[in-house]
Amino acid sequence: QVQLVESGGGSVQPGGSLRLSCVASGRPISGYAMGWFRQAPGKEREFVADVDIWDGGNAHYADFASGRFTIIRDNIRNAVHLQMNNLKPEDTAVYYCAADTSSKRYIVTPEYWGQGTQVTVSS
Repeated sequence: QVQLVESGGGSVQPGGSLRLSCVASGRPISGYAMGWFRQAPGKEREFVADVDIWDGGNAHYADFASGRFTIIRDNIRNAVHLQMNNLKPEDTAVYYCAADTSSKRYIVTPEYWGQGTQVTVSS
């Protein structure tokens, strides 16, 4: 069993930045892919980014995140982060950390989810 806890959400103005963190417990995350998803009110949960099992490894981003968001793995501290820059109102959502224990390269079917952290972008 893996428990994921997100933090770092908050309210910012358009163009601002936030750094989300996800700390895992119960099992090391170094052996499987990690990712971030988000869900806005009235919308389905959508993929944001994922990263393979290695520190500084390969990452994949949704189109809306490419060039603005960066996912960072820290296997030493059993954590993954999401640096979000140039935030837009449409980025407002609850952001969830996820782990796929069956994949090493990218998120396929996440098995574990965090409780989510709220991000609100408004002027």
